[in-house]
Amino acid sequence: MHDIWNPWHGCVKCSEGCEHCYMYFLDKQREKNGAEIFRTKTAFDYPLQKSRSGAFKIQSGELIRVCMTSDFFLEEADEWRADAWEIMRCRPDVKFFLLTKRPQRVQECLPDDWGDGWENVIFNVTCENQRRADERIPILLDLPFKHKGIMCAPFIGAVKIGKYLDSGQIEQVICGGENYDGSRPCDFEWVKALREECVSRNITFCFIETGTVFIKDGRRYVLPKKQIQSEMAFKSGMNFSGKPIQWKLTDRFGNMIPENELYVPSYGGNCAMCGSRPICNGCSNCGKCKSNFD
Repeated sequence: MHDIWNPWHGCVKCSEGCEHCYMYFLDKQREKNGAEIFRTKTAFDYPLQKSRSGAFKIQSGELIRVCMTSDFFLEEADEWRADAWEIMRCRPDVKFFLLTKRPQRVQECLPDDWGDGWENVIFNVTCENQRRADERIPILLDLPFKHKGIMCAPFIGAVKIGKYLDSGQIEQVICGGENYDGSRPCDFEWVKALREECVSRNITFCFIETGTVFIKDGRRYVLPKKQIQSEMAFKSGMNFSGKPIQWKLTDRFGNMIPENELYVPSYGGNCAMCGSRPICNGCSNCGKCKSNFD
């Protein structure tokens, strides 16, 4: 997928949401060990890679999700993180989406010139249940980031976050059920309650997928294909566009990039009814829609 940058791969499980980690499952299918952590070779400098024409493969204004097969603040990745920060520093015209289950490590891992945050980085914490929400969100609120979000995925328990949303710092909330081997159920009542907290505060909410096991009106549904999970999330009508994030993207000299020069996502294939569409970077037109959702 063109909107993902994995500078390293592999992770150490650290909380309830890790129990049935999708990365471990997919690695096992390839006869690999998800606990093996390594710096990627061809992907490490992805945001700096250029096409034959000399243009960056990632265009100005694109949103890139970082470390989707690891954790950006993983202790085992400390020796590589400075290089990753430098790459983000070199692309102030690109939006970087950071997600962690280790917010307690973040302050010590920030660059020396971080200040109160970089304009092109949005920092998110995973809150799979109430315990982790109450543990991680207060840390999130105390950290110096220009943009902040919350991801309740895998959504394995009801979560109330209204008191944290009242801080005015949270710009988006994402939730989605669990996938693959051993998937725990996601209850639609949890989704509706979380959405209500966001809507009442005009905060963007995105329900990206039901997960493999979905509870609705007391009935249990098993949806093994990710495409169907995403379509069902879309059809639920839960997605809500709140106050837009005000990104300030610049060139390497600090000049603001005009809106008409920024990347505009295009959608095709399965995009029409995809739950992730509101937060997606758009279709890369790779022609692999079916295999991506198997």
